[in-house]
Amino acid sequence: MASPIWFVALLKRAFRGIFTLARLTRVPGVGHLVERALFAGDDLVILPRDRVIALNRPIPDIEHQVLPSQVVEHLVRQTRHLWLMDRCICRDAARCKHYPVTLGCLFLGQAALGINPGLGRPVGQDEALEHLRRCRDAGLVHLVGRNKLDSVWLNVGPGHRLLTICSCCPCCCLWRILPHVRGPIADKVTRMPGVTVRVEEACQGCGSCLEGICFVDAIQLRGQRAQITDRCRGCGRCVSHCPNEAIQIHIDSPDYVDRSIERLGRSVDLS
Repeated sequence: MASPIWFVALLKRAFRGIFTLARLTRVPGVGHLVERALFAGDDLVILPRDRVIALNRPIPDIEHQVLPSQVVEHLVRQTRHLWLMDRCICRDAARCKHYPVTLGCLFLGQAALGINPGLGRPVGQDEALEHLRRCRDAGLVHLVGRNKLDSVWLNVGPGHRLLTICSCCPCCCLWRILPHVRGPIADKVTRMPGVTVRVEEACQGCGSCLEGICFVDAIQLRGQRAQITDRCRGCGRCVSHCPNEAIQIHIDSPDYVDRSIERLGRSVDLS
C-alpha cells in the first residue's frame, strides 16, 4: 500500500532535522543499519547542466555536442511508466524561496505505478521531457538513479523497478547531508563517469564560488586560489558562477553519456 498523505506530512516536519540524523550515521553500528535499511543497492549520478558544458567548450560545435541531459532523455524514452510529483518534497519542507516548489521529482519504472495519487500523476514521455527542460531552465540540477530511500518513503517496489530523477537546488536538497553522513552512504552519490571540475590559472581567489553555490561544500579558498576537493560531485554550479571563467568542466571521453546510461541500466529495470 502506498504511503498515505499524513505520513508524507510527517516526513516534511522531520526534514528540519536531517543534519542531525545524518551525523548519527557516523555512530558505530547505527550507520551500518541505516545504510542497509535506506540506501542498500543505491547508485545515483549527478548530471552537470548542459549550459555549463557548453560554456567551457570541450567540443566546439554545440549543435553536435553530446550533453548530460541526454541521459535523462534516453531513460524517459525507455519506459512508459512515468510519474510526476506535484511538488518537490525537499523544497516544500524547507519552504524554499529561491527555486520553484512545484517542480517535483520524476519517477520511472513499473514501481512508480504504486505511488499515492495524492502526490502526483502519471504523465507521458513528452510531458516528462518538457518538465525536465523546465527544471533545467530554472537552474536545477538533475540527480538520477536508483534510490532505496524513495521506494521506502513512497512505500512502493520492487526497488530495482523504480528510477528517480530529482531536480535539485543547492539550498534545500536532501543530499546536502553528504558531507555529514557515513562514508559508504555518501559514496553512493557520484559525478558522471568521465567528468571532472578543475580550477584554472585564471582564478583570482575572489570567493564567488564559495557561498551557497556548492551543495556538498567541495570548494575551499587556499591562499589566493579556489581549490576543489574530492567531495565534488560535478554538478558544475561553480562553473557558471565564476566571474573569471576560471572553473571548467573537463570530459575525458566523448562516450561519457553512454557510460552513464549503461551504468544506470544495470541498477534499474525500466522494461
